[in-house]
Amino acid sequence: MNSIYKHIKASVSNRKRLLAVLIDPDKMAVNHVASFIFKLNASKATHIFVGGSTVNGSITEDIVKEIKEHTQLPVVLFPGDTNQITNKADGILFLSLISGRNSEYLIGKHVKAVSELRGTELEVIPTGYLLINGGNETAVERVTETKPLDQSNVQCIVDTAKAGELLGKQLIYLEAGSGAKEHVALDVINQVKKELNVPLIVGGGIRTKLQLENVYESGADLVVIGTAFEEDESFFEDLKK
Repeated sequence: MNSIYKHIKASVSNRKRLLAVLIDPDKMAVNHVASFIFKLNASKATHIFVGGSTVNGSITEDIVKEIKEHTQLPVVLFPGDTNQITNKADGILFLSLISGRNSEYLIGKHVKAVSELRGTELEVIPTGYLLINGGNETAVERVTETKPLDQSNVQCIVDTAKAGELLGKQLIYLEAGSGAKEHVALDVINQVKKELNVPLIVGGGIRTKLQLENVYESGADLVVIGTAFEEDESFFEDLKK
């Protein structure tokens, strides 16, 4: 078991709440990274995720290199495509979009990624990724050409998450999508958590400290926040150590 996943598992066992800040290279200029990470380092963040649905070229590597200059936090790739893989990061969420039925995002992209991953030192963490309806169309939905799971169909979400675990995924990720109007419902989080024996990640639509607290209380082991910080960096003030 490698260090990032081992740390996540240990934190869950010790009931420690984990917080990842998602940086989308398409929305973060390299010359803005240092000031952003300065605020992030003073917050309760435990991980930095880097990625987006439509990032191009070498932008990801440039952003990751700059981030690594300013923090000791683990930097984990959250890639929308194989062109976002860089050995400059510490690990990668090897995401399989198990909520959809587009074979490219179930296994196709992963096969293509192997040639990029071979020879790197990235810690690869198999992750079952579920897109949940957060009230508006997301970039993930458009790019993957898959529909999100409806929040009213709790059993379908629970069964899909459990199927991911039984397939060997080390993490399950419930995602309402960047800029979601609503985060994943608390009852959905709670019911999924009851079924799982692996850590649960929840992201999308979380914009306040109260929402964050409620998501943790409902069973999330690691929460991902992105848009809230993109829109208002003062949110860091609410999450200081």
